[in-house]
Amino acid sequence: MNTKRIALGTAAYTLVTFPIAVLWHVIIFNRQYLLFGYFEGEPSFVTGVLAIILQGAVLSGLYPLVRLGGQPIRRGLKYAAIVGAFFWTSHVLAFVAKQEVPNTLLFILMETAYLFIQFGVFGVLIGLIYRDFRHAA
Repeated sequence: MNTKRIALGTAAYTLVTFPIAVLWHVIIFNRQYLLFGYFEGEPSFVTGVLAIILQGAVLSGLYPLVRLGGQPIRRGLKYAAIVGAFFWTSHVLAFVAKQEVPNTLLFILMETAYLFIQFGVFGVLIGLIYRDFRHAA
């Protein structure tokens, strides 16, 4: 386990995810997300940041355990596609399954675009952070 790479990956994930999440959900598309019923009351930014930090640590710690071929950025994007698909099912599909969402298709499309951006950028960064990592034979 390389603590420095995990810390860098956690920082990268946090510095990508939190600003994109705030811009996307709270600033740019706030009105639409309110109509979706996405927020109940005021969002807790402290809890949100803590969740993002923990996600980043887990995702960064798991990355070297997954063997993917290709150049570093391609490996990072492959990994991001896998974990992003998991997040998509647990974040987007679970949300629309748990409650009635006005304009469900628009919600799914918007959240899919958001996660595509978030995990696309993270995939590039995690690939670069682990660019010279070699799995043990």
